[in-house]
Amino acid sequence: MFAARLHAEQKRKGTNIPYIAHLLSVAAIVLEDGGSEDEAIAALLHDAVEDQGGRATRNLIRENFGERVAEIVDGCTDAVGFPKPPWRARKERYVAHIREAPPDVRRVSAADKLHNARAILADYRVIGDALWKRFSGGKDGSLWYYRALIDAFRTHAPTPVVDELDRVVREIEALSEIPATSPRR
Repeated sequence: MFAARLHAEQKRKGTNIPYIAHLLSVAAIVLEDGGSEDEAIAALLHDAVEDQGGRATRNLIRENFGERVAEIVDGCTDAVGFPKPPWRARKERYVAHIREAPPDVRRVSAADKLHNARAILADYRVIGDALWKRFSGGKDGSLWYYRALIDAFRTHAPTPVVDELDRVVREIEALSEIPATSPRR
């Protein structure tokens, strides 16, 4: 599988979980939400351009999977090249982009964010505030980003994926307000 080869050495932030587990989960969410084959393929490749080779990888995706898949991947990519632009500015641009993105890009992006939020919630229950050290935006920036994305997704018709993302983020927000000395649920 193309995605597995691209991300073979990559792990989820702060874990030993192979990155392909995230990609497969995002593809499953897309399919369970009624997504097309192109959307599912794009879900498997949504981080490939950003994390695994930039424009050259984008060209391989287009050659192997077609222009529509490449366009969805492009729509889910917030930076190409290294070094990436500053975190906050990059995330603000991405949120603005999502407000105007086509439905297939929004579906894959929302599935990605839902899976990420689920992982954050699960890890937060185990390690608490130490989790936020994994993220460039820290706790405040990360929570701002998820809330801003939910608002951007909701400028269009509501979807079950975005509704679940909102519920998961609300739970993270509620847990993050518990003093660090309190036991985690």
